[in-house]
Amino acid sequence: MSIASKIQELQNDLPKNVTLVAVSKTKPVSDLQEAYDAGQRVFGENKIQEMAKKWEQLPKDISWHMIGHVQRNKVKYMAKFVNLIHGVDNYKLLKEIDKQAKKHDRVINCLLQIKIAEEDSKFGMSAKDATELLASEAFQQLKNIAIVGVMGMATFTDNLTQVQQEFKHLKVTFDSLQQKQPNITVISMGMSGDYELAISAGSTMVRIGSSIFGARNYQP
Repeated sequence: MSIASKIQELQNDLPKNVTLVAVSKTKPVSDLQEAYDAGQRVFGENKIQEMAKKWEQLPKDISWHMIGHVQRNKVKYMAKFVNLIHGVDNYKLLKEIDKQAKKHDRVINCLLQIKIAEEDSKFGMSAKDATELLASEAFQQLKNIAIVGVMGMATFTDNLTQVQQEFKHLKVTFDSLQQKQPNITVISMGMSGDYELAISAGSTMVRIGSSIFGARNYQP
């Protein structure tokens, strides 16, 4: 099945309130263009400089999402065009995004990454940390960022009950934060292998790569 066919199938299957982020990391511009021609407008990358190169070459109505772990010293490379940063897990990173956004007279939308998986390799803050951050005076000073939701990555396991529990934990965290911050409307959870489970748990944004583009093209 072609990339275009997979995009159209997913767009038809997903509920209307769920945004499809086509995860295009390691993929050539030609693959992204094919997805774009099929109507896809939201793309997710996990390396800032790779995303910046693709932004230069592709149509400017694409919404670019940074879905990987963000290094503060690289925020400047995407500040003028990125639409949503998924993996914000500390105040220092938020402060840097705010600083770089201000240089371009922009407000950059961000998601707080909540740690829901048991794996040590997964990044993220606790629900308590997120609550305290949003209530802090330092956070109130940041005028060029907007926290619009939360993001989480489930444990990489075949135990679907565990994955479901982790997704439910993120939904509970989202509900709690939204009571204090009405602008929080996005729950980014679910990937190619578990997005249906994520949607049933309340996800409003799914990050799907291999089901659209095939396996990653990692260089040796």
